[in-house]
Amino acid sequence: MRSDCLASWRFGVVVTRERGQPPLPASLGGLLALLAVMAVAITGCSDAGRAGQTGFSSVIARGCLQAFTAPDVPALGANEVPSDPPKATSSAGIQAAALPGGGLSRHPMLYIGEGYNTMLLIDRGAVIWSYATGKGWEFDDIWLLSNGNILFSRMSYAEEITPQKTVVWHMDAPAGSEIHSLQPNGLDRVLVMQNGLPPRLMIIKIRTGERIVDHAFPAPAPADRGSVHGQTRRARITASGTYLVSWLSQGKVVEYGRDFTEIWSYAIPSPWAAIRLPDGSTLITDERDKLIREVDRHGATRWEFRLNEVPPGIPFLDSQSCVRLANGNTVLCSRGGGGKGCQLIEITPAKQLVWAVHDWKTLGPATAVQLLDEPGMPEQPGDLLR
Repeated sequence: MRSDCLASWRFGVVVTRERGQPPLPASLGGLLALLAVMAVAITGCSDAGRAGQTGFSSVIARGCLQAFTAPDVPALGANEVPSDPPKATSSAGIQAAALPGGGLSRHPMLYIGEGYNTMLLIDRGAVIWSYATGKGWEFDDIWLLSNGNILFSRMSYAEEITPQKTVVWHMDAPAGSEIHSLQPNGLDRVLVMQNGLPPRLMIIKIRTGERIVDHAFPAPAPADRGSVHGQTRRARITASGTYLVSWLSQGKVVEYGRDFTEIWSYAIPSPWAAIRLPDGSTLITDERDKLIREVDRHGATRWEFRLNEVPPGIPFLDSQSCVRLANGNTVLCSRGGGGKGCQLIEITPAKQLVWAVHDWKTLGPATAVQLLDEPGMPEQPGDLLR
């Protein structure tokens, strides 16, 4: 049975009542409302979600976004390093205004891409905040948390920053290793997948650095330092607490139990990202074959979209990651070929294209995106399908 919920993350107040039950007493309801208002005033985030939903909904996202445009946000943070603008060529024949979906105004989002080391926060069709990280490679993973902070990987390090561009956590990748994937596990812990000899999956306490989990996998090529970069990309904790790892160079997605026993695997040539869906199926981005495939627990294909199915006249050249939306649509990210193709598309289960973005004046390549109008708590594994 669905419930109404009034919650404040920061103060830990959660009261739930089933639909049809008497309303809360006025005194208690008033107290909770006051606490909610206090939470919004202090954190900049509201929990007045969509009807029947709780979590990091579009209303909460807009509440959190206010913190990024507050007077105390500097134009350039103390640790911020300006990045070169993306190198993009014009693409003849692509008229952005003619593309479906309304351009950048369709979804508020947090946006990153390989080759342009500036993360962008977009709302109502415009960039409202950015954070630049200088030269070098590369952005791969990013999360806007429910407390307003941003957690991201930058290959040579992982970091958490505030809307005021203050670094509150930093982890360097050891020499010869790379960090391409991370995931919040609550607000005080983070999963870090570290390519190296050997590759390691860790869950780290952000404030203390304690490694709650530290598991070394056998290296595919133990003596080959050149193999490190392509070992893995996305790793995720699932809603059931298992680990889903995309072994890019080995051509397989593997699910591990909490003791790292292999419990499921699926062979596919170039898995950049894999998402466990609520029904137990897995949505996989195959970078080499330029397709997105949904498979069930037995490995049977339930749904597949190939990039050559995009309508003519809307070039979409590659994809590394995607997002499954609550309405069943799928958003795909593309590096865009330096301006020759679109950066984002959204397709329905029936493979209808409902959104396409080609905006090389505002954006660089798209490697990953967090859509902020989707329900779910970012730090609750399995809530956001990305």
